[in-house]
Amino acid sequence: DATKASPLIAKLQQECWDGYVSTGRGCHTLFQLLDTDSSGAICWQEIRFFLENVRESDINPNARKEVLESAAEGVITFPKFQQWLIKATKVDQGLKNTYAMENYQASIGNAPKPDSDHSWNKHTMSQNLRRMQYAVRGEVVIRADALAAEGKKIIYTNIGNPHAVGQKPLTYYRQVLALCDLPAECGVENSQIASAFPADVVERAIEMRKAIGPAGTGAYTNSQGIMDFRKDVANFITMRDQHVAIPSNIFLANGASHAIEQVLTALIGNNRDAIMIPIPQYPIYSAIISRLGARQVGYFLDEESGWAITERELELRRTAAVERDGLDIRALTLINPGNPTGQVCSRDDLEIICKFCAKYDILLLADEVYQRNIYDENKEFVSAKKVAVETPGCENLQLISFHSTSKGFIGECGRRGGYMELHNIDPYVQTQLYKLASSGLCSGVDGQMMTSLMCRPPMPGEDSFELFTNEEYGIFDSLKRKAISLVKGLNEIDGMSCNPSDGAMYAFPKVELPPKAIDEAVEQDVTPDTLYALSLLEETGICVVPASGFGQKEGRTGFRTTFLPPEDELDRAIVEFKRHHDLFCQKYT
Repeated sequence: DATKASPLIAKLQQECWDGYVSTGRGCHTLFQLLDTDSSGAICWQEIRFFLENVRESDINPNARKEVLESAAEGVITFPKFQQWLIKATKVDQGLKNTYAMENYQASIGNAPKPDSDHSWNKHTMSQNLRRMQYAVRGEVVIRADALAAEGKKIIYTNIGNPHAVGQKPLTYYRQVLALCDLPAECGVENSQIASAFPADVVERAIEMRKAIGPAGTGAYTNSQGIMDFRKDVANFITMRDQHVAIPSNIFLANGASHAIEQVLTALIGNNRDAIMIPIPQYPIYSAIISRLGARQVGYFLDEESGWAITERELELRRTAAVERDGLDIRALTLINPGNPTGQVCSRDDLEIICKFCAKYDILLLADEVYQRNIYDENKEFVSAKKVAVETPGCENLQLISFHSTSKGFIGECGRRGGYMELHNIDPYVQTQLYKLASSGLCSGVDGQMMTSLMCRPPMPGEDSFELFTNEEYGIFDSLKRKAISLVKGLNEIDGMSCNPSDGAMYAFPKVELPPKAIDEAVEQDVTPDTLYALSLLEETGICVVPASGFGQKEGRTGFRTTFLPPEDELDRAIVEFKRHHDLFCQKYT
């Protein structure tokens, strides 16, 4: 009798289920454990016993109901169970595959075959990848691209991609990059070069070309990055924090995202490993954690207190994860300034985080890519490393910090430049990180050059300094005005509320939706804020990201939008936000 199955079977089922949730592997073993009478199929009593002994939050509610109904009508075979697992572990509505199916038909010449006709299908592919979500390029963006292809004007506010929405590149950076890439006879050694480029640009390009070596920008480099460029990064950190950084602890990477992926790849060892991430969070973290087969433990930022971090919340979430769920907290992610929330952490906030991680021997991952994007004159960026070095009790804190050339006032997202600095990391682990970097040969040379330039811009007295400073100030001043005007405009819409965007590039408003809109979302099998975002896109052409893609408290709905488009375009968008919200509420009232 399945209802009398032993506590040992219940424990084994839970452990096997935990493994499947984390890794996407072990479905055959799980099926055998549920099939307690070894009949080759699962009956209603067996599935009910299983569902009573696993955490309810791990299983999609619709899938839970469906499997009980299916078992009541007849036994569940392994193929049906395998299909059910996909629904049970569906963390979000996911991407609709309409466009992929259309492309398949266009290329093959006939309609797609059923999954069973392909050996590589949704059942046999990596289940970690299937469950992985990355909202900023999700369903709403795919629909936006389709509308754009049909000729509709789209305002892309879904991603922090400054140049794509009109921000101009900084002249000094582009001039130096051009001279580094050009053959010497066309550039730095050309007799006409002095009349075409400022002297400091030419001098810097010559210096960087020497650092790169005679093979030029088209050759592989050291896997950790060119040494002279890493020296520039180390000097930048030393000047910023007033504490010494050394080049050997710097890894240049294809943007901060790639460096984060490398660290998590080296860190995560089994399916009981967990990473604490802020909620709301930038979804690259949940995506990588899911793909690598680990668990995420969210610590909620307090929206009512300006997205504050509290020690009580950290302790509460850690205790539940360790003592209740048996997880091993390996690292904690801090995003400062916040994405998508736009808050700037105070020194007190940072001390809470650093002391917490030091207390429990947790690796701190400090995502600091928006450190120059601070608009509140009463706030300043303080690095996690500076706080760690200066705070008693944090002497043994393990810390890795990340920075990028995609943000700030640079916005060179396509260059894929960035770095990570290792602080108090085990030397053996550091050698393994180098091995991992070596497996990818090296980061892009364009990105390495861009990172060097970010960390060592033109200095006072140099020919390019005045123009560079004016260009940077123009970008900063515009971002500051747009941050204020967007938040003000959103707060003037009945049913919306939005905290100030003191930093970064985003606003993250909360939106109150009519009950009928919630019902419609359930009917369409989408989240309420996805329904809202798709409606906004169709009506206005504004492409935002549903807040559910970043994580939020249960019952909250909203979206993330950048304030990067030109000021006149953003002003029109604010008017359109209100017009759409009024129409949406009327439709579902």
